[in-house]
Amino acid sequence: MKKSIKNYCITALLCIAVSGVFACSSEKDVPENTVGKTLTVNTNKIDFEAKESAANVVIAAEVTSWNISASDATWIQLSKTSGSKGTSLVTITALENKTKDTRTATIKISSAEAAPLQISVSQAGAVAVEQGLYPSYNTNPIAADASGMNSTAVQLAAKIKLGWNIGNTLEATNGETAWGNPKVTKALIDAVKANGFNAIRIPCSWNQYLANTATAQIKTDWLNRVKEVVQYCVDNDMYVVINIHWDGGWLENNITEAKKVENNARQKAFWEQIATHFRGFDEHLLFASANEPNVEDAGQMAVLTSYHQTFIDAVRATGGKNAYRTLVVQGPATDIEKTNKLMLNLPVDKIANRMMVEVHYYSPWNFAGLTKDESWGKMFYYWGTGFHSATDTERNATWGEETDLANNFKLMKTQFVDKGIPVLLGEFGAIRRTSLTGEALTLHLNSRAYYLKTVVKQAKANGLLPFYWDEGSAGDNSFGIFNRSNNTVFDAKALSALIEGLQ
Repeated sequence: MKKSIKNYCITALLCIAVSGVFACSSEKDVPENTVGKTLTVNTNKIDFEAKESAANVVIAAEVTSWNISASDATWIQLSKTSGSKGTSLVTITALENKTKDTRTATIKISSAEAAPLQISVSQAGAVAVEQGLYPSYNTNPIAADASGMNSTAVQLAAKIKLGWNIGNTLEATNGETAWGNPKVTKALIDAVKANGFNAIRIPCSWNQYLANTATAQIKTDWLNRVKEVVQYCVDNDMYVVINIHWDGGWLENNITEAKKVENNARQKAFWEQIATHFRGFDEHLLFASANEPNVEDAGQMAVLTSYHQTFIDAVRATGGKNAYRTLVVQGPATDIEKTNKLMLNLPVDKIANRMMVEVHYYSPWNFAGLTKDESWGKMFYYWGTGFHSATDTERNATWGEETDLANNFKLMKTQFVDKGIPVLLGEFGAIRRTSLTGEALTLHLNSRAYYLKTVVKQAKANGLLPFYWDEGSAGDNSFGIFNRSNNTVFDAKALSALIEGLQ
């Protein structure tokens, strides 16, 4: 059986006893004559999937000798059981778990000269295999094909200027037209390209289009329909992102330990099918793991990372151009502050420099999306320096303006962009409040245009790739720019503002 190796990378061999990134010996736990000698390992927790798999850990030692053991856990194998001073790589292999239950073990690292270390190991039970829910759909993997896939994620990011979302359409519950938009046509994509956009994000639903709910098999005609829309974009030399959007919330609302095994199985099944079906497209097509995953803390972030890891592994395993395709993983809730705080480690990709991170921006929500006053805050109609009302003062933005915007985007630049990981601003926008009249409406629309221009300008300044959210609506509290019934521009003011932001 071919093993999947999960590499844990080190940026520095530092002893950080509190953080848990490295487990370290403490002066009070070692003999007096050996104080200062350290024994560290680069992780204190490993989660294995049910199939036979392996993980590499790095032990750094100043001690003369050390031993590593897995006690009586016969399902764990170690590539070595002892070592000496210096840096050592140990491969920990978990044999296939054929039971339905998760199993755990503790790996101990000990030395007479330093405090002992522990690595907690868990391995998921074979729920999907046991119940026959999610068979493998990677039935015809092919050799890696680098043709048309020359760009790294950074090089690809440089080619993406301004993106547009086909919102409320291919992700709509009960069908493509169920939320009021017509079917996507080549004429629509042509119009989007002609008006300054060179990239399109296609929010996609899959779970409602199953040929067999018991096996998570996606209907071929739905795969073909999404492929048809992708082809419209690629034929226009546009870059295109497809994802698993809200999709009924099966992933986004269930980022929990209780659902981890089941959802990783479904994530794998879906992406094996999607990746195989779209494998022939060149680098113009990007895959995105999810949409706005609901994550609030480090524990949920760890589960989300496992979903992203499953996505990456499933896509890469199909081979062909997917072996080199740029893949996009979402920050927690695609919220910039949460991403900055919680997304401290990215999933592992065996192909270097082909990953992007995605966040969204609708801040301040009081201005961008709030449609009625709430106990926690009122709607803002006016945003930005020079666009506050002198008469309707209670509707002026009181937070989240230019400085906050710049600071938020700078966080992403520092955390990811500066390290060679492009950031996709997968959604942003602000609603059009056409229930206003007279001078109030004029000021609001001018303010909104300034907001859109400033978001694009700051995104480009910080290396973020802006994709405007267009849900196809032209009424009050709407985001729509294009009239999809005749493929014309409905909101020229907003469109001009977006284009001006690029200049």
